[in-house]
Amino acid sequence: MPARFFVKLAYDGTAYHGWQIQNNALSVQEILQKTLEIILKQPIEICGCGRTDTGVHAREYYAHVDLEKEMQGIEYSVYHINALLPPDISIINIQKVNNDYHARFSAIKRTYKYYINPKRIPFNRGFEYHYSPNLDLELMNEACLALMEFKYFACFSKSNTQVNNFVCEISEALWTKDHDVLIFTISANRFLRNMVRAIVGTMIEIGLKKIDIHDLRKIILNGNRSDAGVSVPAKGLFLDKVIYPENMKIE
Repeated sequence: MPARFFVKLAYDGTAYHGWQIQNNALSVQEILQKTLEIILKQPIEICGCGRTDTGVHAREYYAHVDLEKEMQGIEYSVYHINALLPPDISIINIQKVNNDYHARFSAIKRTYKYYINPKRIPFNRGFEYHYSPNLDLELMNEACLALMEFKYFACFSKSNTQVNNFVCEISEALWTKDHDVLIFTISANRFLRNMVRAIVGTMIEIGLKKIDIHDLRKIILNGNRSDAGVSVPAKGLFLDKVIYPENMKIE
């Protein structure tokens, strides 16, 4: 019977069209899968904890893989996999798990962070959205509280996306400031495609006082993507953390 392993990794998504394998574009999944096949000398089909959009980064990402042949020394394997991977993808660890653990369906919470810097810092240009107009953080945090009143978020989903429903349970939404950098943190059980970037774009309109909290509630209730704000650039978005049930002991 195949053995299941969880792979914890991080990546800079700048060069990739998201996590998921695509026909005519380079993805993180494709690179990782091909690298594992070279190292482990067996066919590999790897399943990720979720999609990330083109250009989005991940500080913490999990995937699982079923192997017919056991790894000979996991630390040894991590070293050699990283040696073959491009420098913008890195394996953090690999652990053997129960065969019913699933990288995507077992996850109970995901946390994203989005970074906005009013200053133009050349060294951070691939990881922050440079946006200089003054934003009212107090109003944006009021909007976060209003956001958490709802569970149906079709208005923030990419159009023509094939999903069963638009229901997401948001457990945290907050704007903070670290020196000059504005940081939006949001946690939920699941996210729709483009959801965080569309929320941030709408929050910016609130921070600029172009719309108010009442408008935000109407946008969410109407469920039309065209009513919400524009999607901010992907480069400022990071999948920051993925949480599994405590009894799974995922490291």
